[in-house]
Parts: sequence; C-alpha cells; structure tokens
Amino acid sequence: MSKSNKPTSWIQVLKELVEAYFKSANKKTRTWHQHVVPYEEGWAVRREGNKRITSKHRKQSTAIKKAKTIAKRRNADVIIHRASGGIRERINYD
Repeated sequence: MSKSNKPTSWIQVLKELVEAYFKSANKKTRTWHQHVVPYEEGWAVRREGNKRITSKHRKQSTAIKKAKTIAKRRNADVIIHRASGGIRERINYD
C-alpha cells in the first residue's frame, strides 16, 4: 500500500473528533434581548440573563429608545416591563 492511499492515522481521527466536540460544545449562544425594567426612581435597560444594567434613564420612553437601538444592532427583542414588573410589550427585531 503506498503512502498516498494510507488511511487516516488514529491521531488525525482523534484530533478531528476533539475539534468536532469543541465546535458543538460552543453552540450555546448568548441572547441579546433587551429588557426595559423599573429601576430605583426611573428605568433601566438590561440584557437578558444579566444582573448588571446596561443603562439608567429617568423616563421609560428614553430607555425604550436605547433598548431598541441595541436590539436592532443585535437582531434581538425588546421586552418592555410595567412599573409593577409584568411584561407590557415585546418587540422583535430578528
């Protein structure tokens, strides 16, 4: 059997398996959905899943504008909450 027809070595097969595993393991994508939530004496924009806020605003309308700007850039959603915490509206920018 000549070297050109030689089957792939077990090291190469192992390497390909490890690469495939890591590619599939990194499929967890972050969501960039933006939530407009009540915060202290005003409103805040917070990315879904984050505890930290992205920005603080005195008025809900200003927070909504900021959330829309971010969501459009990231092809995400804007989830607008009421002062009581319930969801008022959801805007999709996919």
